[in-house]
Amino acid sequence: MVVGRFAPSPSGPLHLGNLRTAALAWCAARSVGGGFLVRMEDLTTGAAATEETGQLRDLARLGLDHDGPVVRQSERTDRYAAALEYLVGSGLTYECFCSRREVREAAAAPHGDPADGGEGTYPGTCRGLSASERSERRATGRLPALRLRADRRQVTVTDRRCGVLTSPVDDIVVCRADGVAAYHLAVVVDDAAQAVTQVVRGDDLWPSTPAQVLLQELLGLPTPEYLHVPLVLGPDGRRLAKRHGAVTLADLAAAGEPPGLVLGALAASLGWASPGEVLDASQLLERFDVDGLPPGPTVWSG
Repeated sequence: MVVGRFAPSPSGPLHLGNLRTAALAWCAARSVGGGFLVRMEDLTTGAAATEETGQLRDLARLGLDHDGPVVRQSERTDRYAAALEYLVGSGLTYECFCSRREVREAAAAPHGDPADGGEGTYPGTCRGLSASERSERRATGRLPALRLRADRRQVTVTDRRCGVLTSPVDDIVVCRADGVAAYHLAVVVDDAAQAVTQVVRGDDLWPSTPAQVLLQELLGLPTPEYLHVPLVLGPDGRRLAKRHGAVTLADLAAAGEPPGLVLGALAASLGWASPGEVLDASQLLERFDVDGLPPGPTVWSG
């Protein structure tokens, strides 16, 4: 059985780009009679500052139902700890004391290998530290993150829309210096634990997929089918956000636009509806067409 999911961070209200991705994920699963799950990626947001209730309300208003209870990453830290224990015990990690600024500066240095990436690609500064060198860094008060010893392994992944990508995997962080599991580790552990077979998400995450697939292989976890969908941008060409004005369901409701009109506008942005058309979720599902997704991002002008 196909199982899809939508996994937002509950740090703020869902904007129209989030909602369009959620609708596409829901359609991809429901179009083949599959299950659809909602997971809150709240490891870094804190349970006290959550927009979970509002996000779930917006999904329901659009008719995007989900199966089973909502899962929260903050309640699953034991699973991440077990995965980290396995990676550490297998010699697949090392301690990294570098700050983000130091990583950026080292990656941009003239002596660096241009083929090893752009800003933020880790140059391996801490990969070969001795025990005494690690002790010296700890003595200064620095706490280490844990990085995956990926050794620039080439990983090939396939996406239903984006095609095939073969890329070397960077030594990504799998556990932050504060002890919180990093996104890449948490997401692969969660997808496997929830038996997710289909991942639909924004195509800004497509380049990071090889790293997640490598983690799946190292942890003995299955690789789901991927579908990375186009983003929604604001008029300035940047990813849609609150700064672009009325971009949430609540904003549009206050302006007199009901959920059906919003869903119709989202469908129109994909070329699946006429401007001003009112749709419900079942009608959107009937028009769902992976091959008909636009080749690039959509600019939302309101």
